[in-house]
Amino acid sequence: MKTLAQIAAELQGYDPQAMTAEGVQHFLSQLVTPVQQTLELPLFEALGRVLAADVISPFDVPPHDNSAMDGYAFFGQELVPTEAASPAALNLQVVGTALAGKAWQGSVQPGQCVRIMTGAVMPAGLDTVVPQEFVQLQRSGDVETITIPPGILRTGDNRRLRGEDLMQGKSALQKGELLTPARLGLAASLGLKTLTTWRPLRVAYFSTGNEILSLGEAPREGAVYDSNRYTVFGLLSRLGCQVIDMGVVRDEPHLLEAAFTEAALQADAIITSGGVSVGEADYTKAMMKKLGDVAFWRIAMRPGRPMAVGRILPLKSAACASSTGASSYEKNSTSAGAVMFGLPGNPVAVMVTFLAFVRPALLQMMGAITEPLPLLKAHSSEAIRKKPGRTEYQRGRVSTAPDGALQVKTTGSQGSGVLRSMAEANGLIVLHHTQGNVAVGDEVDVLMFEGAV
Repeated sequence: MKTLAQIAAELQGYDPQAMTAEGVQHFLSQLVTPVQQTLELPLFEALGRVLAADVISPFDVPPHDNSAMDGYAFFGQELVPTEAASPAALNLQVVGTALAGKAWQGSVQPGQCVRIMTGAVMPAGLDTVVPQEFVQLQRSGDVETITIPPGILRTGDNRRLRGEDLMQGKSALQKGELLTPARLGLAASLGLKTLTTWRPLRVAYFSTGNEILSLGEAPREGAVYDSNRYTVFGLLSRLGCQVIDMGVVRDEPHLLEAAFTEAALQADAIITSGGVSVGEADYTKAMMKKLGDVAFWRIAMRPGRPMAVGRILPLKSAACASSTGASSYEKNSTSAGAVMFGLPGNPVAVMVTFLAFVRPALLQMMGAITEPLPLLKAHSSEAIRKKPGRTEYQRGRVSTAPDGALQVKTTGSQGSGVLRSMAEANGLIVLHHTQGNVAVGDEVDVLMFEGAV
């Protein structure tokens, strides 16, 4: 386990007072390690969890050639090539019906076909299906025939091949994949009742500050209601974390020490908001330093310049809290401790730093395969002022222009305390470190919110 100093020494150009967004992401990727405990979960309980082992297909999927359409199955070699001088319609006699769930047991001769339902096993030798809406059906007594117009099919059309989805012995799902509804369905198609997953990540969260009100408290001058707890709770819940809500902690040393200690004993990661800005008259930074290995950064970004990261070390004896006011806790050097993310206090800055930095780090801790969220390209419908030398995340709303192209505009005032601007946005306009002013019509990158916020 590397210390923060060791990680910093390996990061080229590391400057805690001038961190780039890319530098922060690289640092955090070296700081965190995945959980190791696994759970065997029924499929109905596995949604959002991370696979801890590859899933190998126990059989071919589909297990047999089958029809992709309701229609008629026949020998594809009977089709007249479309390049023939005078392509002709194909007339076939219907000799039976193949239903899904049971193989048809009859035999088929040239000039004959079998009515077949979607998913039904292809009768032996037959390799092509014509959709029922493409044919003309004639009846004469007990005899049914169909006529297939020329030039509408090729041999093998509308047949699903055995194993074309999954082949026996091949990987169906990979270790580290998040279990989405589609992946749960794929596991169910293999007859699996349970999946081996990493246990959910435990994340403790609390807000700091004497000016923070919990819901239900009476308003008072200079105080604000705590919105960050609810946005962070939502962000963590969307990610599948087990959230430990520790409420609001006032700027008093013994309360902060007790909160950090309790959080480190319970959680894999700790998130706080507030108390990390330069020159703030509170005790949060001092307590972070006392209880752990913590770095304080000024990031070249907007919003969200101040941030603290590191580890809070669990203590050997939680009983010390009641007898000594927690001041004589002994750090447990045998444990790596809980990873800590100290976020700014402004509501928008909390969400932006979470999306840009904390979310990828937590996914890595969850054992997930981590990939940067894809950036959407859209044309700016307004001019945006931007100085090179920092990464900016502007709240934006993406829509479709009359010509069908994607366009984006900001949601008004971009102050880091303007929470409405985030609620009205469906993505963040990402203006990169070296990027300058944006003119109307310029293409910009947008980090979409869907599935995260």
